[in-house]
Amino acid sequence: MVSYDFSGKVAFVTGAAHGQGRSHAQHYAKHGADVVVTDINQNMDTVPYDLGTPDELEETVSLVEDEGQEALAIEMDVRDESAVESAVDEAVDHFGKIDVLANNAGIAHFGDLVEMDEAMWDEMLDTNLKGVWLCSKHVGQHFIERGGGGKIVSTSSIYGKVAGPGSGHYIAAKHGVLGLTKTLALELAEYDVNVNAVCPTGVDTPMISGVLESYGEEALEEATEMTGPWNIFDEGGMIESKDISEAYMWLSSDAARYVTGIGLPVDAGMLAK
Repeated sequence: MVSYDFSGKVAFVTGAAHGQGRSHAQHYAKHGADVVVTDINQNMDTVPYDLGTPDELEETVSLVEDEGQEALAIEMDVRDESAVESAVDEAVDHFGKIDVLANNAGIAHFGDLVEMDEAMWDEMLDTNLKGVWLCSKHVGQHFIERGGGGKIVSTSSIYGKVAGPGSGHYIAAKHGVLGLTKTLALELAEYDVNVNAVCPTGVDTPMISGVLESYGEEALEEATEMTGPWNIFDEGGMIESKDISEAYMWLSSDAARYVTGIGLPVDAGMLAK
C-alpha cells in the first residue's frame, strides 16, 4: 500500500456503512485523517436489496477508530438538500473543517428504459447524480468560504464511459457524474479545489451481491454481453473495494495536485477492449 499523509485532514465519506464507502473511510483513517461517515441507514422503495444500517455505520466508526482516528457518524440521505446541508454543518462544527469529500453513495438495479417505472428513474438519478451534486455544492461552498483548497472525488463507473442494456438510468447517472466533475473542476479551480472521479469496473460489494441475489447471474451476464467481461485478469472476476480506495487516496493527495476534471478508470482492462 502506498503511504499518503492525511494527518490533520478531515474526510467526508458518503455511503460509508459498508462496501466501497467503508473501505474508503478505513483507508483515509490509515493515512491519518479523521473521518465523517454518512449513510441513509434505511432501504429505498425501488432498490431490491438491503442498504446500509445504523449498526453497519457504527461498525465503520469502530474500524476508523481502530486506526487511531476520530470518526463522526451522521445519518444522511444524499437526495435531501436540507439533510446534506445539515450534515456538512455538523461536520464542520465538530471538526472545524472538511478537507476531502468522497462522493461514494450509490444504488443499482435493472430495468429497460422503455418499460421502467418513473420511480426507478427518479430514485436512481436522485441518488447517483443529484446526491453527488448536493454534497459537492455544500462542501464546495465550505471550501470557498474557508480558503486553502480541497479535494472532491466521486464514484462514476465504467458505465460512465460506455453503455449496456438494462441499466440506462444507471448509465445516464454515471455519465452525468463525469460531466458534473468536469464542470466543478473548472468552477472551483480558482479556489485550489481538485475535482475528479473514479470509474470502477465490477467491484465485490454488498451492492453487487444484492443485485445478484435479486436478479440472478443472468442479469449481469446480459449486462456484460455487449461490453464483455469486467476484468481481463482473473477470468473476468470482480475486483476489490480496496482497489478503488487506492485510487481515491491518490486523487485526494498532494501527489495529484495538478490532476483535475478526470474520470480515472480502475477497470481491470475492460475499456482497453
